[in-house]
Amino acid sequence: MADHPAPTFEEVVEKQRAANQAHNRVEELRHSLGPPAEHKWTKQQTVTYETAWRAWRDLDREAQSTLAEYASERGRSRQEVQADVETTVRSRDGE
Repeated sequence: MADHPAPTFEEVVEKQRAANQAHNRVEELRHSLGPPAEHKWTKQQTVTYETAWRAWRDLDREAQSTLAEYASERGRSRQEVQADVETTVRSRDGE
C-alpha cells in the first residue's frame, strides 16, 4: 500500500458534503419519479436513478472510510469525529 498523507478535517467534511449532495439527488429523484413499485419508470428514468444511487453509495463509502482514517490517525472515536463533521456540514450548508 502506498504511503499517503492522513486526511485533514477539511477533506473529511468535503467528502461528507459530496455524499450528502448525492443522497439529496437520490431523494429528489424518488420524489419526482415516485416509488418504482407504484409507477412504471422508463428505462432512462431507471438508469438515471440507479446511476445516482450508485454515486451516493460510492461517495458515502469513501466519506466513511476517510472519516475512519482521520479518527484513527488522531486517536479519536468515529462517533466523535462524525458529530463534528455533521455539525460543520450543517453550519456550512445553512441548516
